[in-house]
Amino acid sequence: MSKGFELWVPVVLAIAVLAGAAELLFVGIVASGGSVFAAMAAGLLVNARHLPFGVAVRDVIGSGWRRVLGSHVMNDESVVFALSQQQADKRKAAFWICGVGILICWPVGAFVGGLIGGSIGDTDVFGLDAMFPTVLLALVLPSLKDRRTRLAVIAGAVIAVATTPLLPAGMPVLLSLIGLIFTAGKNRGS
Repeated sequence: MSKGFELWVPVVLAIAVLAGAAELLFVGIVASGGSVFAAMAAGLLVNARHLPFGVAVRDVIGSGWRRVLGSHVMNDESVVFALSQQQADKRKAAFWICGVGILICWPVGAFVGGLIGGSIGDTDVFGLDAMFPTVLLALVLPSLKDRRTRLAVIAGAVIAVATTPLLPAGMPVLLSLIGLIFTAGKNRGS
């Protein structure tokens, strides 16, 4: 396994955390000599985006054990696919199919990737660093039809770009959530 980690580490992270950005951040911090606690704090910080996600899909997740499992499988993709549906039953189906699908595929992918990853050599040649932003952009584009959403995204992007040179990593992204104020008054029942 690269970076000195045993194969089981990314697989356990994939099952327990189920959030790619937090997992990659955790591995990167620990691999560069940072403490496990600093890596966990950074992971919590990057996953603060799940707070507004939870508000957005609270009616989809349900209650009791469904809320616990739904909170675990809640990720960028399951939220975006759920919110793209107009009918409540389709929102629930999209959320659960996507979330459980990722819960199964993500750890399997981590395992397979760990097995064959060492034989690839220089992964920078493939430009994989552009993959996550591209996937997120593709997921967000359909929601930009709404004027208030566009305004919120633009405001958030301006805040993040303007504060990046001034603040520690992760903070500009959190501050970009201020852009959500432009969605105030949006139809909450839809």
